[in-house]
Amino acid sequence: MRAEELRPLSLFDGLSTEQLAQLVDAGEGVAIEPGVELFHEGDRADSWWVLVEGSIELVRHLGREDSVVGALDVPGRWAGGFRAWDEHGIYLATGRGSVPGRVLRVPSAELRRLFDTWFPFGGHLIKGVYGTARSIEATARQRASLVTLGTLAAGLAHELNNPAAAATRSVAALEEAHETLLSSLGRLTGGDTSAEQFSALDDLRREIRPRAAALDPLGFADHEQALSDWLRAHGVERDWAIATPLAAAGVDLDWCERAAAVLHGGDLEPGLEWVASTLSVTSLLGQIRESTGRVSDLVAAVKSYSQMDRGSMQRIDVTDGLESTLVMLGQKLRQGVTLVRSYAQDTPQIEAFPGELNQVWTNLIDNAVDAMDGAGTLHLRVMPEGDTVVVEVGDTGPGMTPQVAARAFEAFYTTKDVGKGTGLGLDIAHRIVVDRHGGQITIRSGPEGTVLRVALPVRAARR
Repeated sequence: MRAEELRPLSLFDGLSTEQLAQLVDAGEGVAIEPGVELFHEGDRADSWWVLVEGSIELVRHLGREDSVVGALDVPGRWAGGFRAWDEHGIYLATGRGSVPGRVLRVPSAELRRLFDTWFPFGGHLIKGVYGTARSIEATARQRASLVTLGTLAAGLAHELNNPAAAATRSVAALEEAHETLLSSLGRLTGGDTSAEQFSALDDLRREIRPRAAALDPLGFADHEQALSDWLRAHGVERDWAIATPLAAAGVDLDWCERAAAVLHGGDLEPGLEWVASTLSVTSLLGQIRESTGRVSDLVAAVKSYSQMDRGSMQRIDVTDGLESTLVMLGQKLRQGVTLVRSYAQDTPQIEAFPGELNQVWTNLIDNAVDAMDGAGTLHLRVMPEGDTVVVEVGDTGPGMTPQVAARAFEAFYTTKDVGKGTGLGLDIAHRIVVDRHGGQITIRSGPEGTVLRVALPVRAARR
């Protein structure tokens, strides 16, 4: 390519013949062939491309297909070269030949060198613009990430607080029940109760089997009152403390009569109090086991969500990531949201970056709940489809307009107010699914709701 071929291009107005020659010497002419890619979306923008003749269509991968978003069809139009001033610059679209012709390709480093030589002041300005824009973007995303972390931490703290508080209350009640048990046992051994009578009472205690299904509140209150009346009729002063655990365990009046036949006189109250205390201790231990188990489950879910003990690429079950994400967003899902799971049993494991996919699930589920304004049905569906695993996150919200759906994967595009959402836009979810995993993410929306569909390959593409 010769410098004279660039002279007619208005892009180079003001450059001398010598400067045009230097530009040509720094680059090379590249032929345009229909259907052949010159540069690819997402790759490092290491070259500056200037159209001399012909045409190049600009293509972006949107959803499940490639869409033409623009064209270099007028000589002098250009693309790329961003790394001349921005070390993180990438091609924003794929350049694919459409009409035969030629382009001038200049390495970004050479473009920067020539620009600094010819227009040092302009070079400083452009570098400053790129640096400022990058800094603002990074700060904004960091701030959004911190807000998201704070939101998730607050939700997790709430989830942990409930079982932790329940365990604390149960321990306090357990101490009281333990003291009562020892006290009643001391009164029994210090009274007239023989070893045979105590053994018979213990046999009666072992007969008690807590109800499989608890009575309704009104039925329980009536049963507790009946036990309390029987206890008072038999001279038991602490009927209020004994009747409740006996009623909760399903003890009936016939059992009480048999206990009265075993124990005589003043030994009836400490004997029944001992039985009630053992029942209380057993129940409280069960509550503590359940509460601490819930805490352990939450810690395991957080560990799974953050993937803190795993490497990058793993063979994973996508349902594990979905479930740990549901735990992290549990507080939002409790306020009027009905969760419906449809997980196919024959879904295979996939090769993926689990921590990154959990970010995608967080964003999709959070968006779905927000779309329903906190009340509706959230449907999670997982199924195999050919050599992919499909995950669908659906909601019963009002749906997206075609205009919003068309722009949903654009960088920085959002319909939420400031401070709302997770801070992870659908554009980043798109990059994680498409660029990092070689999958696809699409939107199906209408008045009945919205479904985000993610298709992930079972085997990761080797890059």
